[in-house]
Amino acid sequence: MYQAEETRYEKMEYIHCGKSGLKLPRLALGLWHNFGSSDSLENQKALICGAFDRGITHFDLANNYGPIPGAAEENFGRILKSELPAYRDEMIISTKAGYGMWKGPYGDWGSRKYLMASLDQSLKRMGLDYVDIFYHHRPDPETPLEETMGALSDMVHQGKALYVGISNYNAEQTKKAVEILRKNGTPCLIHQMKYSMFNRAPENGLLQVLKEEGVGSIAFCPLAQGLLTDKYLHGIPEGSRATKSVFLHASDVTPQVVDKVSRLNEIAVGRGQTLAQMALSWVLRGNQVTTVLIGASKVKQIEDNVKIIGHLDFSQEELLHIEEILTERNL
Repeated sequence: MYQAEETRYEKMEYIHCGKSGLKLPRLALGLWHNFGSSDSLENQKALICGAFDRGITHFDLANNYGPIPGAAEENFGRILKSELPAYRDEMIISTKAGYGMWKGPYGDWGSRKYLMASLDQSLKRMGLDYVDIFYHHRPDPETPLEETMGALSDMVHQGKALYVGISNYNAEQTKKAVEILRKNGTPCLIHQMKYSMFNRAPENGLLQVLKEEGVGSIAFCPLAQGLLTDKYLHGIPEGSRATKSVFLHASDVTPQVVDKVSRLNEIAVGRGQTLAQMALSWVLRGNQVTTVLIGASKVKQIEDNVKIIGHLDFSQEELLHIEEILTERNL
């Protein structure tokens, strides 16, 4: 059975999530990709244990992560049982519901019926009594926010989730959700948002709301589906995400984007970082974001990403130079 690295906590930085007492690692491992039914279970074990050995205590899932939907939770549950049962209390395990999971009117969006059933299913798949964080994955325009947030609050009251959060809510929706959760006695711990150098929508009010309300944040897609790496500096490699993903297309890799990436890479080299490392550090700059969510298919990627710890600060000159490149022309 797996034995965790003794020095794992020395390799990571942890900060409070919003105004809560919970500290989160600056990097979390997301199981959106590479943990499906067709992926190697041995590689999945290596990724999870490799992350934990480097101080990553936060593992982020959702009910529909796969493929097939539910497979990531099932595989994570298997690995937790076989390799990490002694470390459950040292882990932050999060899951979500809000997107389509099963057929019919009760397997999607934000009704109490769907969310409560989904969490029960997630707990069974992972072999857990509770999750540390449960998120509503996206706003539901057809369900009263009071119903959705009420379901989240009841999960905490029932002991099935220690904390609750929201994802993909805009600033106004977030403010309302936070208010309801606070009135229910179950404060919103965290907001999971899409944020990167190439997607700065959270800067248009959301980050300010989170700061004012004392809510933490975790950024997904911080590398813009791989654009903010050195992968596309010289065109589109065969077999890369841009050639086969529904989330990134070859048409996204324009000459203008490649030019920006190339110039950002020069700044990264000057900082002694890879472009990916600098992009992750940039998201966490000034502690405005609690945690950055990374994905990985190899342990080496996790190892490289964790090297940002101790290198999160930017000079004013670097920030201005990056800003000039990013704002020259909208992507």
